Amino acid sequence: MGKGIDGDRLAGAIDRAERFSPFLTRLMQNQHTFSEILRSDGLAAAWETANQFEHDGQDRRVRMRNQREAVALLTALGDLSGLSDFETTVRRLSDFADHAVREALEIAFERHCEGADAGRGFVILALGKHGSRELNYSSDVDLLFLMDPETLPVAQGRDAEKQAVRMGREVVDALQERTGDGYVFRVDLRLRPSPEITPIVLPVNPAIAYYESNAEPWERAAFIRARIVAGDTALGERFLKTIEPFVWRRALDFGTINEIQSISHRIRDHYGDRQVFGPGFDLKRGRGGIREIEFFAQIHQLIHGGREPELRAPATLDALAALSGAGHIDRAVGEELANAYRLFRTIEHRLQMVEDQQTHILPARREALDNVARLHGVDDGDELLALLMEPVEYVGTIYDELVSDRGQRIPKERDALEHHLGAAGFAESADPRRRIERWRAGKLPTTRSVAARAALEAILPVLVERFGAAPDPIGATNRFDALLSSLPSAVNFFRLLEARPGLVQMLADILSHAPALADELARRAELFDSLIDATALDLPEPTGELIDIFRQRSRSDDYQQRLDRMRQLVGEERFALGTQIIEGASDPLDVAAGYSRVAEAALNVLTDAAIAEFETQHGRIAGSELVILALGRLGGEALTHASDLDLVYLFTGDHGAQSVGRRALGATNYYQRLAQRVTAALSVPTAAGPLYEIDTRLRPSGEQGLLAVSFDSFARYHADKAWTWEHMALARARPVYGSDAAKAELARMIEETLRRPRESAMVVADARRMRSEIAEHKPPAGMLDVKLVSGGLVDLEFCVHVTQLIEGRGFDPHLPAAIEALIGAGLLPPPMRDAHALLTRMLVTLRLVSPASTDVPAGSQPLVAKACRKENWDALLADYDAARQCVADHWARMSSDD
Repeated sequence: MGKGIDGDRLAGAIDRAERFSPFLTRLMQNQHTFSEILRSDGLAAAWETANQFEHDGQDRRVRMRNQREAVALLTALGDLSGLSDFETTVRRLSDFADHAVREALEIAFERHCEGADAGRGFVILALGKHGSRELNYSSDVDLLFLMDPETLPVAQGRDAEKQAVRMGREVVDALQERTGDGYVFRVDLRLRPSPEITPIVLPVNPAIAYYESNAEPWERAAFIRARIVAGDTALGERFLKTIEPFVWRRALDFGTINEIQSISHRIRDHYGDRQVFGPGFDLKRGRGGIREIEFFAQIHQLIHGGREPELRAPATLDALAALSGAGHIDRAVGEELANAYRLFRTIEHRLQMVEDQQTHILPARREALDNVARLHGVDDGDELLALLMEPVEYVGTIYDELVSDRGQRIPKERDALEHHLGAAGFAESADPRRRIERWRAGKLPTTRSVAARAALEAILPVLVERFGAAPDPIGATNRFDALLSSLPSAVNFFRLLEARPGLVQMLADILSHAPALADELARRAELFDSLIDATALDLPEPTGELIDIFRQRSRSDDYQQRLDRMRQLVGEERFALGTQIIEGASDPLDVAAGYSRVAEAALNVLTDAAIAEFETQHGRIAGSELVILALGRLGGEALTHASDLDLVYLFTGDHGAQSVGRRALGATNYYQRLAQRVTAALSVPTAAGPLYEIDTRLRPSGEQGLLAVSFDSFARYHADKAWTWEHMALARARPVYGSDAAKAELARMIEETLRRPRESAMVVADARRMRSEIAEHKPPAGMLDVKLVSGGLVDLEFCVHVTQLIEGRGFDPHLPAAIEALIGAGLLPPPMRDAHALLTRMLVTLRLVSPASTDVPAGSQPLVAKACRKENWDALLADYDAARQCVADHWARMSSDD
């Protein structure tokens, strides 16, 4: 045996195996060659020999059984000695299972498809722990057999499906038939659809149809750990790719999550005598055991994995690491669960090593428990229990928090229900009582099914509690009723709220305070899914990072699918940003910048996609590119929830050039069509809904001009023909798409235009005339029309831009920076700084709370005041009046005839 620490550890493992494991003792006797190598040269040399196993003309079945014994012996001693960690141990067991399944399929092909390519038309998928490459020491293998009757080699006149079944039986026999040489693996085929009536090998198309339409939630969840291990790889990949959307659902299927939770409750009930920790404890199914760690990871994967493919790790340890890294579970919790999982699985291996039995239960008899403990290397059963007790309790507590029941129910009797509603905070309870009775009676299409009403009952207690505490309980309930009336189905929505009761508070806030968000939710209930992430109330990433995220998550070879996916992603981001204001999680100024980053990222991703699609027909123009200029609120990076995007399309290079492609176009025509394509990509509603309204009227010559202009034409227009108001608009212009060089050149052209000397009287006169036209054609909707009211944001922007053009300084597309520069130069009064901040906060908030800019309900006034950083509504109105007065006075001085 090798000398040193490793040799001592291996010697100790062999000694414990011989004393405490009858099974391993028999293996060492049967595999005497490996026993001698282990004792003389060590574990690594034994594995090297095993990896070079000579065939020596042995029958395949005999050889597989001998290989199995060698792998079982070496894996056990590596595990017992600590020379192999847990991950290495389960990987070696799983890799041998892969090898054995491939061998078995080759045996079947040799017998039934002589001369054919082994595997064609027949594929074997591994599920369960084999699929995730984390097999137990004495595990069976969960397999799914699929065949394609069109490609499986069969003799003329023979039935392909019947032959496939015979081949499947051959595979099973080759693996699990017990002979004088033992067996290889027990095979479990029960994870196929309706195993009691279906053949053991399924034709692939009916299997796909089943998983698309009829599969139970747990059956789809089983494919979290699915993997192709033998046979026709292309066939397996087609099957897995086709059912992937039904396993990893973007719109969360909380039915699957509820099913997993229900399974765990049934396990606890069924194995009640093995739930209490101590001798006889079921280490796999007991409270706080192996299964609950696996379910914990899978529930979180199902919640987030539909939208984040990087979380779809099959192995439990990999899944916990991915979930921790993405911030979906606390890092410390992830580490504790991973450590517990390694420990529990290691002790499970010890239980199975004693007699090669697939057991997970700590022995109830003291002598047997002591034996397992000593095989592991501790003194006795008490020490083993002490090692397990704290991690088991920790896992049980963590899992309890995830799947805890909320057992209270809302009364159904009329008077009791009204009393309950009154106690919850409903000042008038008759109307909400009638609505609840209507839901319960299935009067809405969304509550007609038994499943929907059961899901509704589960969330009614928390709905009533949160709606009752809302500023306007009746209004929140009425909007919820309208939401239910608009949904095609509510079961999954109810289950989402049941699984995440904290979201009900957000829902109550949205329905009570934000009609803009409530209307969107009524159209697309899946928007609420975006709020389940721990990062939902965080501001979006910087624009560059957001572009990368959007690109990754919208990736598709199909252009229309990419448009749909981007609308879903942007809708979720905008909905979450609006919710941040309603929940008081972010400053409206930061949210406005967040809306802008989302829009700019979406513009870049969709423009890239539109160009790529366009080039397939029309090719490219050498030395030329599309450049997009943002103006208005996007240019200033201060969008609201309702903002459109003010864009100007430009192109570089020679306007007389021509594209090289199947349908070549001249440059001017090429970029007009491309600009139309980009506008459509950004604005046309698809099956996933609308995106942005695009306003291109600020282009040269407005609606009379070309949709896309060359850099030269843009420069000439602004040098010779542009009106003063067009140069005012340029003061908030910012290139947002194109190469860095092209954007820099465009920014230089704009700065040159803006800094040109101007006659101040003409600038003031033009601005005054334009402001009068705005007041005439777009009067304010009311006192709270922060943008158009006298002394509002339009007047403030006129003050800034007129000053910039007259003085030739302070240019910055971001208004706060421009205002700061002008205040520093003594050209604007210092109160203008706070006036702009207050007016912008109000605009961004009121676009959600009062979209018509007319009035704010009394119940929402405290929320608006808080969002605007004011103590109460009266304080907000007082400061609003002061800000307007500041702006109006300065504009009056600037625009006077004197």
